[in-house]
This record gives sequence, C-alpha cells and structure tokens, in this order.
Amino acid sequence: MRKINYRLFVSDFDGTLAKKDCTISEETKRTINEYVENGGTFVVSTGRMPTGILPYLRDWGFQGVVSCYQGSVIMDIESGEPLLSGVMDKQTVLKACEIMEELGLHIHLYTLQGYYTNKRNEVEEHYEKLVLTKGGLVENMSDFIKTQDVVFYKILAIVFGDEIERARSVLQEKLGDSAEITMSADCLLEVCNPNYDKGTALRFLSEYYGVPMEKTFAVGDQFNDIPMIETAGLGATVKNGKVEVKARAKVVCEYSNEEDAVARLIKKYGYLENEI
Repeated sequence: MRKINYRLFVSDFDGTLAKKDCTISEETKRTINEYVENGGTFVVSTGRMPTGILPYLRDWGFQGVVSCYQGSVIMDIESGEPLLSGVMDKQTVLKACEIMEELGLHIHLYTLQGYYTNKRNEVEEHYEKLVLTKGGLVENMSDFIKTQDVVFYKILAIVFGDEIERARSVLQEKLGDSAEITMSADCLLEVCNPNYDKGTALRFLSEYYGVPMEKTFAVGDQFNDIPMIETAGLGATVKNGKVEVKARAKVVCEYSNEEDAVARLIKKYGYLENEI
C-alpha cells in the first residue's frame, strides 16, 4: 500500500475529468482506482443533474458519492439516495424564470431527476445527448412554476456570445443575494441556491469522510469550480481552465482534460512520495 497525501480528491467532470466527448480515459480510470485502493477518496463534483452524471459513473463501476447541481445535491451513486438536498426558493425560481423569459432565453428548469425546457432545436438535441436525459417541453415556464407542485434545484440558460454577460448582469442586478449566478461552460449560465456551491459541497464531503480540510484536493476549469478550489487544502485547475480560475488556483496543471490532467495530478499530489 502506498501512503496517501491528500486523502480526499474532488474533481469537476466536464472540461476537467472528462474529455470533450464526455469519456474518461482508461489511464485516468486506472489511476483513480489505484488511488482509492490505496485508501484515498475520489469524488466527482458537477453542475449536472443526477441523471446526467450517474450513468457515466455506474458504467465505470465507480462507487461512493457524487455532488450534483453545484453542491445542492450529494447522492449515493449505487442507490441514488440523496445525502444532501438543497432545493431553491420557489419565488426566486419564478422571478429568475420571468427575467429569462423577458430576455427571450433558452431555459432549463431542473428537478431532482430531470428537467424541463422551453425550446426544441439542434442545441437542445446536442445537450440531451451529453446529459443522457430528454427534457420535457414547457413553452411557458412561468405558468408551469405557478401551477405545479414541484421543487426545483437549478435554472439554466443556454446563451451564446456577448449575450451571456448581458444576461448574467441583468439576473445579478434583479436577483441580488437571493440566488447564486455562475457559469459552468462558455454558453451555460446557471442560477442556483445561494446557500450551496462546490465549496459547501467540499466542506460536507470533508466532514462526511472525516478528512481534515488541509488534506483535501480540488480541481476544476470553470467559474463554478472556484468555490471548491479556494476552499480545498490545495486547489488546482487544468491547462484549459479559465484565466480567472487559474488566478485563484494554487496549482495550474500543464496538461488539459484531453491529456489525463486529473490522473497526472493524482500521481503528483495524491501520495506522500511523488510519482513523475
């Protein structure tokens, strides 16, 4: 058995652990499995809904827990039972949705096990393939929220180009502290429960697994990863990480998600004796 250095290793999925086609290389899987066999704990922390991440982990045969919806849901992989479930305030959901509708945005509204969309187009079809989930079509989201007895975990808008910054600014101004507004990709603007983020998820995982915060390692590439990167004992980003994320990380890997960056980081920082 090798001696573990950072005992809890938390990684983002898209753009960090997974390649552009959402696959995880055999080398990365092998490295993570060896790290776990030696006593380390590895957790995926993602903005995805449970149905958009669990199939990837189960096909791999990976066990443990997964953090979804920017830390709002932490779930047992095998059973699908939530260990933590932080729903959004319904009035905040309604207000955010009304703002997005006024802006004419492509909206997603998420429940625990799925989502609703107000558009059917090629972009939507591509998204459904990535998350392995088909959204239910709801043309008037505001009315749906008002009339349905459903709890929601996240609202997302698919926005391209310069419009995403305009939309983010409007939402931030009108929602204020009632919501956390972040980006999980260049075209994905997300509105979440302000009491949860990937940093709060890391603190939950630290307590759950009994690992001191100074022995936690977190890696990501996007704005929504910054809270866990700053919370971890050692926070890192990958070569393809955003400039703003690199500025907050203590470690900037010289390899991208297409080059087994997570595997390389585990080999370098996961054990007491470094492995080049």
